[in-house]
Amino acid sequence: MSTKEETPVADGDKPQTSSWKDSIYNPRTGEFIGRTAKSWALILLFYLVFYGFLAGMFTLTMWVMLQTLDDNIPTYRDRVASPGLVIRPRSLDIVFNRTDTKQYGQYVQHLENFLQQYNDTVQERNELCMVGEYYEQDDQEEKKVCQFKRSLLRQCSGLSDTTFGYTEGKPCVLVKMNRIIGLKPRGDPYINCTAKRESPLQMQYFPSEGRFDKMYFPYYGKNLHSTYVQPLVAVKLLLTKEDYNNELTVECKIEGSDLRNSDDRDKFLGRVTFRVKVVE
Repeated sequence: MSTKEETPVADGDKPQTSSWKDSIYNPRTGEFIGRTAKSWALILLFYLVFYGFLAGMFTLTMWVMLQTLDDNIPTYRDRVASPGLVIRPRSLDIVFNRTDTKQYGQYVQHLENFLQQYNDTVQERNELCMVGEYYEQDDQEEKKVCQFKRSLLRQCSGLSDTTFGYTEGKPCVLVKMNRIIGLKPRGDPYINCTAKRESPLQMQYFPSEGRFDKMYFPYYGKNLHSTYVQPLVAVKLLLTKEDYNNELTVECKIEGSDLRNSDDRDKFLGRVTFRVKVVE
């Protein structure tokens, strides 16, 4: 039986084994995480060009879009063409004891603060406009504002009666339309309020017949019409003693024009409903 002699292998001829460290950086090939410096440079160059192109496209798109926008008037207006109605004081539940100043004081203070911008001394700086005609100023860079003095609200102005009727149990409620740029209502818009009960509730409207005059339209936006104030209609609820301690639901609508007031999907479109309860 023949035997083979095993020749010892020299240290320099031993196969080199790779370790996990070589997967991060291989000193023999100069690879870092499996790629050479040239390969990494090409990848970085590709992504630099790729993301630079995307950034350039995004910037160009935004610039083109901004050229279509106006700083004063929205280019695209998908909101409803008819305004909503809101009331002051800012509460849909007006409940108070007419003999308790603390209870109705919050409503009186809110009305007084709101009407500061309608003070006669402030409004006298504005224009005396032609009644019954739109005050169009498309060609004027500086838009002017028509006067609406709080004295027009008479018994609900807070001038002759600083409690706005709350101390006598006949509260005043101010109704106004939300602003819509360019709105020019047709017809002769006015506010009509009704109580949801069998017998009618007596009310007084200020200005006369609760009308919104056309001279307060159109509105040109916050930037161009910075001192613009909306026209108001004050409604004085002539409650009697029989009405005290009972909750009354009152609905006010805008009538006499092409403005919508009966959309079931929006209960504030052209109308507003609130509740009043006077305790004695």
